Amino acid sequence: MSMADSEFEAAQWWQTGVIYQVYPRSFQDTNGDGVGDLKGITARLDYLKGLGVDAVWISPIFPSPMADFGYDVSDYTGVDPLFGTMKDFDVLLAAAHAKGLRVILDFVPNHTSDQHPWFVESRSSRTNAKRDWYLWHDAARAGDNWQPAPTRLPNNWMSQFGGPAWTWDEGTQQFYLHSFLKEQPDLNWRNPEVRAAMYAAMRFWLDKGVDGFRMDVLWLLIKDIYFQSNPPNPEYYDAQHDVKRVLPVFNADQPETLEIVAEMRALMAAYRPTIGDKGVGSSRVLIGEIYLPLDRLVRYYGAGPQLSGADLPFNFALIQTRWAADAIAEVITKYEGLLPAGAWPNYVLGNHDQPRLATRIGKQQARAAALLLLTLRGTPTMYYGDELGMVDAVIAPDQVRDPAEKNEPGKGRGRDPERSPMVWVSAPNAGFTMPDAVPWLPLEAGWETENAAEQGGRKESMLMLYRKLLALRRQHDTLHAGGIAEVVAEGSVLRFRRVGLEDGESTDFQVVLNLGSEVATVSCAKGTVVLTTLLDGAGSSVEGTVTVEAGEGLLIALE
Repeated sequence: MSMADSEFEAAQWWQTGVIYQVYPRSFQDTNGDGVGDLKGITARLDYLKGLGVDAVWISPIFPSPMADFGYDVSDYTGVDPLFGTMKDFDVLLAAAHAKGLRVILDFVPNHTSDQHPWFVESRSSRTNAKRDWYLWHDAARAGDNWQPAPTRLPNNWMSQFGGPAWTWDEGTQQFYLHSFLKEQPDLNWRNPEVRAAMYAAMRFWLDKGVDGFRMDVLWLLIKDIYFQSNPPNPEYYDAQHDVKRVLPVFNADQPETLEIVAEMRALMAAYRPTIGDKGVGSSRVLIGEIYLPLDRLVRYYGAGPQLSGADLPFNFALIQTRWAADAIAEVITKYEGLLPAGAWPNYVLGNHDQPRLATRIGKQQARAAALLLLTLRGTPTMYYGDELGMVDAVIAPDQVRDPAEKNEPGKGRGRDPERSPMVWVSAPNAGFTMPDAVPWLPLEAGWETENAAEQGGRKESMLMLYRKLLALRRQHDTLHAGGIAEVVAEGSVLRFRRVGLEDGESTDFQVVLNLGSEVATVSCAKGTVVLTTLLDGAGSSVEGTVTVEAGEGLLIALE
């Protein structure tokens, strides 16, 4: 029986398409400062079009002091000079649309920079009109053991980067809340003026013609109105990661957050499509970054027959799950079973906050992962360079740039390794920047032979695998919008069927993935191999059983 929702037809571009994340600092530098820019993204649009993706999600480009590389915004309606000008953005948007590519911006609603004019005003005095735009709190009562106010934290909430989520402001003698760096104070989303200002910023970009937003840390927007301390985490044991000391019960995933998501969705639904999309409902996509268990994640789709929440609450389960057939089969089955009626699924295998896919599971398994991501039901999101099998770069101590690692040395690996520059050609600096420039982060090892140009000339490369998979996904409605059935783990092998109708005829595919380290033989219905992840066996017939190499995947058209 298919797990697809038969009452919900894929009508929007974001349902049938593939999203590609660009980390702009690391994609293409055109002015020789070692940092990628908007002109660089424009220059590489033909590569993205040739790859076969449908939308470009660009990590933050807003003006910022860059304490957290753009996730500390000082102006929501501008472009940071590091990346170029507003004209450069307008040119990028127009060029992308001309090629049939959508543009999604990374919006940061939870917090601003401490240099944003709003916060500068807010901290200027307790009576300032913008004081309530952020979350301020008195020091806790002294109690029997008197301590100075700056040490008496309001509660035990933790920053996502480790350490307390409160910083003392000497000028106004109160603490302010920051879920990340102290340079990133949290906005007070209970304040209607804050909501109005943020929605105005969204409209600014929508009026320009952007095709949607990826909303950063969407599940953190609302905090408990009473600022209650979180309960201790019974599973906490690792002193190196003190952010896990308590469970985030009162400073995350509050019920009122869903009201905000519904307001965002309603705002975007009023905008017409930018290029040639005739689907019903909102064609500007609302994506939510939400690191929550699946049963809580799916609530962010919203309620009601049309669903009122995010179009795509990011599903990170494949990143967080063991790379094993039984574990992944369980995730797929559970997720499909939890989806509300009418909800469109999505899957993610990599992003700028996670070790690279090929580093986590190895390059051979990364080929199987490509087949998995691009044949599951729903919308996949790719991370730049994964189509080349890029691995984490080696970052020497004096090359560390990630503030999460700088502020808490030794507390984690940092996020620099997965943010290394894109490798384009076998030339100095891999074509990412000028030959005599210094890239902002070092290149991955092996770029001289494993880059986009070299792989584009090898018929069995990782890049060619992605191109073929993306072409097949576009060619067959079943692969992007059909149902999914018979999700089964047989030892190290994961298999499932994609079922659908194409031109009025039943068109089913079998996906077989060997996620183990040994050759495996499993049962398989009669069919013809359309693609193998080794790109070596298309056209062969199978019936009854099929043998798959370690790390190999097969896409089989069933008879």
